[in-house]
Amino acid sequence: MITDSTHYGLSARVQLEALGDNRLGIRKVVKSRIIRKDAEKIVRMAWQIRRVAPERNITLLCTRNICSKSLALLKEEGVEVLFVEP
Repeated sequence: MITDSTHYGLSARVQLEALGDNRLGIRKVVKSRIIRKDAEKIVRMAWQIRRVAPERNITLLCTRNICSKSLALLKEEGVEVLFVEP
């Protein structure tokens, strides 16, 4: 599985990880809280990845610092959230 973000038309600063079983993870581990505006950017990244590779399942890898509105938006858009330690 290709984990080079530029292959999917994303910025080279976006960190992608292969999670197996056709799952691709977007790593977003930051000290600050992920708010709705950040979640909208993540959804746009997921759309871009699905445009290039529609069979990919997208997972966000982040800390527990994420607001409930962001979690609801990501769930609605089919982006799974997996919590990791910083």
